[in-house]
Amino acid sequence: MAESFLDFVKSLPEQGNVRTVSLEELDADANKFGRVTSTGGRSFYSNVRNRSAGVAVVFGGDRVATKNFNPTQQRISERREQTLEEVRKYLLRAPLLRVQRTIGDNSEFNPKCNLFLSVQRADNVRQACLWSHTLRDYDPSSPGPDLYEVCIPEWPENERQVLVFPEENLTVILGIDYVGEVKMGFLRMAMWDAKEEGLLSLHAGSKVVAAQQPDGSSKRYGMLFFGLSGTGKTTHACHGHDMGAPGEVMDILQDDIVALGKDGRALGTERGFYLKTEGMNPDTQALIYGALRSPEALFENVMLTHDGEIDYSDLSLGGNGRAVIPRSSFGEHVGGDINLPSLDQLDGMVVAFITRRMTVLPLVSRLTPEQAAAAFMLGESVETTAGDPRRAGESVRVVGTNPFLIGSEADEGNWFYDFLKNNEDKVQCYLLNTGGVGEILERDEQGRATVKQPVTRVPIPEMSAVIRGILRNTAQWGEDPLFGTEVPVSVEGFDIGKYDLSNFYTDEQIQEYADRLKEERRAHLSGFPGLNPKIMEACN
Repeated sequence: MAESFLDFVKSLPEQGNVRTVSLEELDADANKFGRVTSTGGRSFYSNVRNRSAGVAVVFGGDRVATKNFNPTQQRISERREQTLEEVRKYLLRAPLLRVQRTIGDNSEFNPKCNLFLSVQRADNVRQACLWSHTLRDYDPSSPGPDLYEVCIPEWPENERQVLVFPEENLTVILGIDYVGEVKMGFLRMAMWDAKEEGLLSLHAGSKVVAAQQPDGSSKRYGMLFFGLSGTGKTTHACHGHDMGAPGEVMDILQDDIVALGKDGRALGTERGFYLKTEGMNPDTQALIYGALRSPEALFENVMLTHDGEIDYSDLSLGGNGRAVIPRSSFGEHVGGDINLPSLDQLDGMVVAFITRRMTVLPLVSRLTPEQAAAAFMLGESVETTAGDPRRAGESVRVVGTNPFLIGSEADEGNWFYDFLKNNEDKVQCYLLNTGGVGEILERDEQGRATVKQPVTRVPIPEMSAVIRGILRNTAQWGEDPLFGTEVPVSVEGFDIGKYDLSNFYTDEQIQEYADRLKEERRAHLSGFPGLNPKIMEACN
């Protein structure tokens, strides 16, 4: 059914109810439904305000490796054929927009996007408009597969679902008007296709930094920041780290998805950034805050005052407010290229895994290739409002911090480990804990937790100082007896003593928390058949 349905989707432009529109036409149509901000941008609102992961179902053969369904997904799966037939009939009657864009900007892999969006509700055009501003113009001659997506935002809420057919390059989105679902629907398919091309797709931000070294010379590093949405990936991928010494240059590339090659190049996907705006602060996130004031900025689900000012601290509309901004909004801090160069064009690569833990995990750890591959497979973080607002704050583990991964997770981890081992002399890996230390929770008989001792959080400027010390090679390192990694002994601008575990716990508590975390990690890694045993051993 999926294949014949795909043929039907490809034939939609022949129907009289389909209008193919340009970006300029989308802007004109969408602007009718947006409020003007004080800086000349546009602000829009959706009914669904986060990704609907719980109703996304992936279909395919053995290589797709579909996971166990929850009850809702099981019902969706059982009704798949009936649903596609209902969608087919609906698409022949509803007014549709066709929008075409291109992922990537390189000479080898540029998936081409074909979105069919129902505008039965006229303001649905906003969804296509904001998404289109993240990608470049449609280029039918670019090498890469054709991707197809059908989106019917007005589909009944009780039948909300996302049907993913990666082997057919087809996604069907029903009952969801959140821009992020359209955006990630295409990128999810592109990541599957990248794997078929021998590339490893990463949910990571990227940039190139030239940093002054202790001897006065300058070194040029590529950087990759892994992290779930809302944990600091974009914050640090788009941060200047107060670097401005002679010879220092910052070139921001991407904030979301890249495709890593075995030579270290990382192909970018987007021309615009889709940023989470919660708590945006000009003092700690100056580059992003300045970019958000561009008249080209488009906003979704942010609190706009009567005079058009955006209040980033007001979460009345939820904690997942978003903005789409062009890379040009970062001015001199971006170049024309969105691709990270190969390792032979750089002095090295710095890989940072961003996690959020609140007890005894070091705020910064330098990792061996084995430890880094384990960090990739563990994908430790906390759930945020971008994923599931009902579980925001809960500890989660997502391989590669990539909730859009399709297929064997062990294969992904082994690929990444081989890459690190083959380039051990050029790639440095770190685990950055953007949470804090000191938390103690008490649980009642029902398992409900209350905070007995609050966490001491690490502020953005201090974590940024650590990154600056890594790039400038001025940080001093020593061994961590709890986890076997290296931790900073001294970093300019980072108050290490403030986070000493003895300030918060007894020796017994410290050991208990560490042992429990290591046991959880070993148990988690044991669930990936075929994973290189050296990765598992890194958690001993």
